[in-house]
Amino acid sequence: MDSLQGVDIFATPRFSARALVSADAEALRILTDDRVITDAVDFLRFPFDLDQAKGLIAQQGAGDRFFGVRAADGRLVAVAGAHLREGDHIEIGYWVGCAFQGRGYATEIAQGLIAALLERFPKRRIMAECRPENAASWAVLRHCGLEPTGAAGQRPGRQILLYER
Repeated sequence: MDSLQGVDIFATPRFSARALVSADAEALRILTDDRVITDAVDFLRFPFDLDQAKGLIAQQGAGDRFFGVRAADGRLVAVAGAHLREGDHIEIGYWVGCAFQGRGYATEIAQGLIAALLERFPKRRIMAECRPENAASWAVLRHCGLEPTGAAGQRPGRQILLYER
């Protein structure tokens, strides 16, 4: 199996992203401790406290990477994730802080992550799981080139989308 440990940074025109480290725990807690975010991301719980932030950062391994996405002024605005899956798939995901939503950040971040992953893993397939009723995220994924497969995801109510080159 490949490892995501070689994928530690990526950049977009407005953002820089690097793998989360323990020093990011408080900023991650502040960004994520919002029911809008925790209700949308299956593995997050509200309230999202410092112990959960530290746990999320610590769980990164060879097959999982969470990136802290920062604006030019250093503020953490989003988190993007990449996760090796069975076969040749890499699952992507993201959340954008509520104060930063509606500005095209998710699309730019997802495009940057996809580009970085395709450069490092040209033979792997990029996929995501999303609830179709999450219209904003569904639109982001479609805009980034992921197409619905009609297959159910592993998480309740989610469907699989695959990146089409």
